[in-house]
Amino acid sequence: MTTIDLNSDLGENVPDRIVSDDDAMLAIVTSANVSCGFHAGSPEGIRATVAAAVRNGVTIGAHPGYRDYENFGRTNVDIDSATLQAHVEYQLGALEGLTRSVGGTVAYVKPHGALYNTIARDERQAKDVVAAIRAVNPGLVLLGLAGGVVLDVARRAGLAVAAEAFADRAYLPDGQLVSRTQEGAVLHDASAVAERMLRLAQEGVVRAIDGTDVRVEAQSICVHGDSRGSVAMAAETRRLLESAGIAIAPFAGV
Repeated sequence: MTTIDLNSDLGENVPDRIVSDDDAMLAIVTSANVSCGFHAGSPEGIRATVAAAVRNGVTIGAHPGYRDYENFGRTNVDIDSATLQAHVEYQLGALEGLTRSVGGTVAYVKPHGALYNTIARDERQAKDVVAAIRAVNPGLVLLGLAGGVVLDVARRAGLAVAAEAFADRAYLPDGQLVSRTQEGAVLHDASAVAERMLRLAQEGVVRAIDGTDVRVEAQSICVHGDSRGSVAMAAETRRLLESAGIAIAPFAGV
């Protein structure tokens, strides 16, 4: 692999819940997954983030989630198809409007949190999300977990897709992410994280929590904006990859 994208979940701050340093991350990453307001953020804060992304030349993606602001979108939600599709359509429309208002364009969609994990294995909800994307803008690329069900669903529906790996999350042997409820699920050591992602880029594998290697084919690497030490992890990952001759560039163009 000679090129890979580096992304982060941003636009999630409000005055009483600051979770990330968006300005610092936008100087490092090539793609920004910007909250659409259901799980975090505010209209004015989201607008400021997409404006900063435009200034930095960072590709913008929509980051819709369950309507679960209290739990940061990380709680599983039992939701019917019509409601889920409408919720995703609403969020995509909101972010596209705010992004256009500052001279930018939304290029892709990366679902957030519990919704992201659910559609990696639940075909029904995956179909609902894909239907929402097709209804709003079928030119959007879907970014999802490498090996996830939603990527196959999206491909069959005619969407372009990209697969993602996580720098700051531990993996299970089957390629799923370790639940955040388990110890060791979230990683914080910048050097170790960067080394993991260099191996991903060079060999296509990530070490699972049980010590085995998991094959992961990914076009993008995520460092969560709200992880402790996220800026240092993103910066060291980019530095190490570039020092090894791997270019950092967005997976989706506009």
